[in-house]
Amino acid sequence: MVTLDIRTLVVRILEVILTCISFSLVASVGHITASFWTWCMFTWCFCFCVTILILVLELTSLSAKLPISWDDFTTAFAMLATLMVLAASIIYPVFYTCPNCGRQIGASVTSCLAFIMYAVEVRLLRAKPGEISGFMSTVPGHLKVLEAFVACIIFICLDYNHFSSFPGLQWCVAVYSVCFIFALLVIVFTICRLLTLLPAPFDKVLTVCNVLAVLMYITAVDIWPLYSFKNNPRPSYCKNGIRCPWDNLVVITFMTCFNLAAYIADTVYSFRLVFFVSRT
Repeated sequence: MVTLDIRTLVVRILEVILTCISFSLVASVGHITASFWTWCMFTWCFCFCVTILILVLELTSLSAKLPISWDDFTTAFAMLATLMVLAASIIYPVFYTCPNCGRQIGASVTSCLAFIMYAVEVRLLRAKPGEISGFMSTVPGHLKVLEAFVACIIFICLDYNHFSSFPGLQWCVAVYSVCFIFALLVIVFTICRLLTLLPAPFDKVLTVCNVLAVLMYITAVDIWPLYSFKNNPRPSYCKNGIRCPWDNLVVITFMTCFNLAAYIADTVYSFRLVFFVSRT
């Protein structure tokens, strides 16, 4: 049974308004073919459309008839939207605003407000202590969305011509891909209520996979910088504030470390779930 909380309803209406204002202001300035501009516009339009869909389905009670875990779906989307809008709220002001760009500044402000609204929604949907709720409403569920999102950022920054020449970098790409697929499967299986198809209890499968992910990411944290920056200093043409492909190597390195920390936290929660909570 899907319950409609008035606070969540108000927050979602504000999300729709703010994301609509953001992409409308940016669209009124004119189209740009740059990938970052496209990402920001996609983020606002995607979040606007999905939030509208969620509102319609909940207000018409059609969400209760869908063959999915609605609470897990809305929580997973709220977490994903929070991360996407946060990225857009950072990227767009950095690359596309100026002191005299009124509409661009306005879009940046409304995007930041939309991020706050989605973060508030995540807080409202988060499982309370002692409350029976779906997996995506828990901290491990939030971490799974975060891990998948960070992996997507890594994939966007990858350059085939760079990593195809070194087996070590190819291993790192394999690590990113395998761990991303696992995180995505956990999210999909949870939302679609397919956890009963797993050959073992979900918490134990989650723990084993998280441990493997931590071990794999530890190797990537060591190998990626070693092969990427050895005899490969920052090019001179990048020193004038111009974004260049070399900067993507730094982003991947940072995101690899960040995802390792996320998987470690995820593993700690999994161990707590299996060895402490399950025995009480």
